[in-house]
Amino acid sequence: MKPLSRRTLLRGAGTLMALPVLEAMLPSRAAAQMAPKPRRFVGFYIPCGIHMAAWTPAATGANWAPTQILQPLVDAGLKNDVLVLTGLANRPARPDGPGDHASGTGAFLTAAHPFKTAAANIRNGISTDQVIANAVRQYTRFGSLELGIDGGGNSGDCDSGYSCAYATNIAWASETQPIAKETNPQAVFDRLFGAVDPNQTAAAIQKRKLYKQSVIDSVKDDATRLQAQLGKTDKRKLDEYLSGVRQLETRIQSEQPTTCSPGTRPGAWTDIRDKTTQMLDLIAFAFQCDLTRVATFMLQNAGSNYTHRFLGITDGHHTLSHHGGDTAKHANLARINVWEVQQLAYLLTKLKGIQEPDGTVLDNSLVFFSSEIEDGDSHSHFNMPIILGGKGGGAVTPGRHVRYTQQESVGNLFLSIINGLGVPATMMGDSTGPLGQLKV
Repeated sequence: MKPLSRRTLLRGAGTLMALPVLEAMLPSRAAAQMAPKPRRFVGFYIPCGIHMAAWTPAATGANWAPTQILQPLVDAGLKNDVLVLTGLANRPARPDGPGDHASGTGAFLTAAHPFKTAAANIRNGISTDQVIANAVRQYTRFGSLELGIDGGGNSGDCDSGYSCAYATNIAWASETQPIAKETNPQAVFDRLFGAVDPNQTAAAIQKRKLYKQSVIDSVKDDATRLQAQLGKTDKRKLDEYLSGVRQLETRIQSEQPTTCSPGTRPGAWTDIRDKTTQMLDLIAFAFQCDLTRVATFMLQNAGSNYTHRFLGITDGHHTLSHHGGDTAKHANLARINVWEVQQLAYLLTKLKGIQEPDGTVLDNSLVFFSSEIEDGDSHSHFNMPIILGGKGGGAVTPGRHVRYTQQESVGNLFLSIINGLGVPATMMGDSTGPLGQLKV
């Protein structure tokens, strides 16, 4: 089996296509010993808090009964795949004066205190996803994926004197370096699976666009050549990869005009349902092909006032979150939260459906799902609503509701996640040590 470079690409018809990590790309000694078993992390952010009365289970332990907002997890057969955590606090997220949404979003995965500024002198902390990515990026083509629904720059004041950098990013490479998210599914697809070959002629590139030729068709000859060089395991892995890329490509292209002309690139999205599904599909497929082991997803930005008209709601989310105890607003907030948890259930179901030698991708992942605040009216950063999906390869025991009573730090949870995924660390944000009760 001829060794391959980790940077090997499939080429053809104006296209470059990335490959998953194959055994043939590993040195002979590494091929015998193999890299550490893949362990993965997703940070999943939702805005404006949760209606906690319809979220919090009454019972703790394995016998917790689903509440209205958590019911989608049970409906999807995921009750034994999640930990519901209540009582944890993200103290560093508290702002200096007003600005809870931006400050809370900045601290979402850092458990660090964002420095209040609307200028360029931003300061936060490295995020949990990037601590993990720094340790495992050597094993994958992409160190991490940062995805989201809404765009936004890193300059200006987005919340009571807090920079937009805090309001629009949850991934931080360092205390001064937010990592901008990609909000276009087509661009994410191109980044993962295909790009334009600068050595191809403009005519060849235009021909592929004109006839909407598949990325797979473009590199078919090169893929056939590569197959002849691979061992049995790599052949199977490459077949699965190419098949999956074609399926995802077909789904994404279905949103485009079906004529044989390039057409016009889609304009603004009227709602977020299809876009969210596509982004979550991309995360699942990137994990399946081991293109990355770390991803973040923002279901809108801090304090979003998106109007969920497809749910029959005519008020903006942020407006509703300042409910003042109004029961009608509570009902609409709960409906929004149910839909958000349905999106989490969709991702977890996708990961659970991908088999690996030692379980499923979900078994070998930890998915952290939460918001920047507890409740949109109180703006509290205590008793944060948290779901932890997956087992992390045995790092946690899901299927339970765990209630913490000492206002333990979310930073302690992040430290446990990092360590549980095999990355050595002694501190994360304001952590004081690993969080207990995650495993029984």
